[in-house]
Parts: sequence; structure tokens; C-alpha cells
Amino acid sequence: MSPAFRESIHIVLPLTVVWFISMMLPVGWAIAICVLLLILILFTLYFFRDPERLIPEDPLAIVSAADGTVTAIDEIESAPFGQGKLKRISVFLSVFDVHINRVPYQGVIREIQHTAGKFLDVRIPESVLLNERQDWLLETTQGNLVVRQIAGLIARRIVAWSKKGDLVEKGHRFGMIRFGSRTEIYLPASCTVVINVGQQVEGGSTIVAKWASRPT
Repeated sequence: MSPAFRESIHIVLPLTVVWFISMMLPVGWAIAICVLLLILILFTLYFFRDPERLIPEDPLAIVSAADGTVTAIDEIESAPFGQGKLKRISVFLSVFDVHINRVPYQGVIREIQHTAGKFLDVRIPESVLLNERQDWLLETTQGNLVVRQIAGLIARRIVAWSKKGDLVEKGHRFGMIRFGSRTEIYLPASCTVVINVGQQVEGGSTIVAKWASRPT
């Protein structure tokens, strides 16, 4: 069973129970309730979809950690986990995007840090520091990467499926954020970013950057 589908069960099951009960009510306004509940059930199943992805075999390729729209490509002076100055790629996930988060490059999860916070619209720059978030430090043969999951205005739960110490492959599903969010990748300055702001990306399959040299 897909981990995303397991996340959907506690939402879909109560909606389905209420839908069945509504089906037994007298016709009239009950029909409208049944239709609304059916729409909610179908949308929930759609939101928690977990499509298979073709993972690039290029040993230099760093893939997107999320589906969505690239909203910013910049550099920050102080990255999470004391990593110093790193490049940052920010991806906005609408409620219509797949919300599975994937590992950008194979390595070992060295640290995971959860920070409680607000639920501002993730398109607001301040949300990066004020919103609830979870940071992942990934140690690779090429250098360290950081992935940040940021909960948004609608998103209220960051879900982790991997843990500290796990050896993970490129494209591995490590978690998700429920209902609209933002995911960021922090990578060394030596990496070359190969995407543009405004571009649509797919987690695990779209190459967003490349390492400067092949792994030894």
C-alpha cells in the first residue's frame, strides 16, 4: 500500500461513512450533501495520488524534491544545520500538485529538525522562517544537501516516512506535506542550476541542478 494512500484513509473513511448515511436520507437536500461528499472523497483520493516517476540515471543530476512551480532561485548566507552559504531552489505546491516529497540525490539522512510555527501563505517570503517546517540534512558522496518542507496556509501537517540514519536513493519518497505547501532544496555553490523561475517540475524526475564533477 502506498504511504500516501495510508495518509488518506483517515480522511476518506469518515467521509465515505457520512456519504453512505446521507444516501439513506430522504431525497431533496440530502442529494446535494451526497454530491458534495462524493466530490470531497474523489478530490482527497486525487490529492494523495502517488504516481511512479522515471528517475534520471545521470550521476551528476540532482532532482526536484517536489512537484510544483519554481518560485525562486537564489543564494542564502546561512543555510539550515549551519551549512553556511548555499544556493536555494524554492518550489510552490498548489493543492492540485502531487505532494509526495522525494530525495534529490542518493545519500544518508544525517539530521532531521522539526520547527513549530505559523501557517502563513507560503508565497510570502517571511513564511520560510515563520511557518512550521521540517529540515532534512542529506550527506552524499558529492557534498551535503538540505531539503526544507514548509507547511502553508492550508497545509497543517508535515509527514515523515524516513528517519535519521536511513540510506536513501535518488527519487526515494521520504515524506509529504498535506494540502498546499512549499519545498526548498539547498545545495553547494559549486552546483549548476539548470531550471528557471516559473518552470513546472516533477519530484524525482525533473533535473534541477548538477554537481560540478562526477562522484569518485
